[in-house]
Amino acid sequence: MQDENVLIPEEGNEELYERRSFKVDKGQEPVRIDKWLQMRIEGATRNKIQQGIEAGFLTVNGNTVKSNYKIKPGDEILLMSLLNPEHTELKPEPIPLNIVFEDEAIMVLNKPANMVVHPGVGNFTGTMLNGVAYHFLQQQPDLTEEALPRFGLVHRIDKNTTGLIVLAKTAQAAAHLAKQFFNHTVQRKYVALVWGDVEADSGTINAHIARHRQYRKMFDAYPEGETGKHAITHYRVLERFHYVSLVECVLETGRTHQIRVHMKHIGHTLFNDWEYGGDKILKGTIYNKYKQFVDNCFELCPRCALHARTLGFIHPVTQQPMHFEAPLPNDMQQVIDKWRNYIGHRNQGQV
Repeated sequence: MQDENVLIPEEGNEELYERRSFKVDKGQEPVRIDKWLQMRIEGATRNKIQQGIEAGFLTVNGNTVKSNYKIKPGDEILLMSLLNPEHTELKPEPIPLNIVFEDEAIMVLNKPANMVVHPGVGNFTGTMLNGVAYHFLQQQPDLTEEALPRFGLVHRIDKNTTGLIVLAKTAQAAAHLAKQFFNHTVQRKYVALVWGDVEADSGTINAHIARHRQYRKMFDAYPEGETGKHAITHYRVLERFHYVSLVECVLETGRTHQIRVHMKHIGHTLFNDWEYGGDKILKGTIYNKYKQFVDNCFELCPRCALHARTLGFIHPVTQQPMHFEAPLPNDMQQVIDKWRNYIGHRNQGQV
């Protein structure tokens, strides 16, 4: 029996699931698959495994099966399980949410800046999921806190990144969405303001991502491909402002800080990204007037200038394509407008 842990959900991944595959040995006697898995997965209960099988988290030879399926030698078993981010105690809180779409299966939200997606070390309250829990309780007053869904989050975005995020409201929807994220069929487009005049109009960044060797809260790119996890970002320039560029980034993989790390790797750190050095003047002139202009921009957008603008996927129930777009938030839009005006005046010789 082979057990290959293909994708481990950890802080280095935006996708919040793990994918485990097993191949049944040649001499294996027929036995129910739920019992067989329980014996091989530490901490797994028969009931949880059965729920996952019913929800579609498990396939045998590419097909879904029932809990009473009896395994055969040579069977290839694929199991996806969602990581429930550290919310053993999820306190409902009346936090304002910008809900873009909601039905019985999914919820799409437009997350503001300065909001953590899920509870974790140092952020047990005030997160988006705390607000979602409160929202669910308002919808179903007879629902207890213990009965709140624990399987909804299949991806995340950074605290100071704004934009679209999808949650599953049922285990079946979670399984369906997790598979789409793993297969890279979810469309995710981000808009970022980066330092420097990006040379090419478009390109692809292919560099592994792992924790920074010196600063453990940061990540770094490892182009040799021997360290970290496979990561690909496609980009194209939307507008140029000489000293900064507005770019669109399309994620093929979903690693934590992927766009921030990849753009820095090619010499174009995100504007006002203090963790990666973007909160300093990296391109431009030495004049005090320019420094004052940049400082004003930093004040207008006191965060990393990154927005998850587009999200597209197949609805887990209707099987219809879903497409959402979130307009740029005011802080980024104001900074972009200032740069546009600054360069316009500069070209006219006024600055």
